[in-house]
Amino acid sequence: MNLTAVMITVDCADPQDLAQWWATALGGEIAQDHGDFVIVRAQPVALGFQRVAEERLGKNRVHIDFAAAPGTGMAEEVERLVALGASVVGEHSVPGLTWTVLQDPVGNEFCVH
Repeated sequence: MNLTAVMITVDCADPQDLAQWWATALGGEIAQDHGDFVIVRAQPVALGFQRVAEERLGKNRVHIDFAAAPGTGMAEEVERLVALGASVVGEHSVPGLTWTVLQDPVGNEFCVH
């Protein structure tokens, strides 16, 4: 069986606000808005934001890693995302790879390398 990732879905309290933030951050667009479920078209996969009643407790178990586009440095992308409302959690490095962990405006962690 072959599986292809087509969308990553994030549980949240306000799908419209969070989807708009991510659309701006990724240069994507709101593709569908069904009230409790909003889809952002971005590359390489779409992001879905679905309303849930429960608050997030603790660290999210799944996060997305993004690579800065060729010709754009990681530091520039991190700075841009922070200007949009993300916050830096930490910076890490192993031989051959350096990345920054950030949080979106509601605390979902993601990485940029």
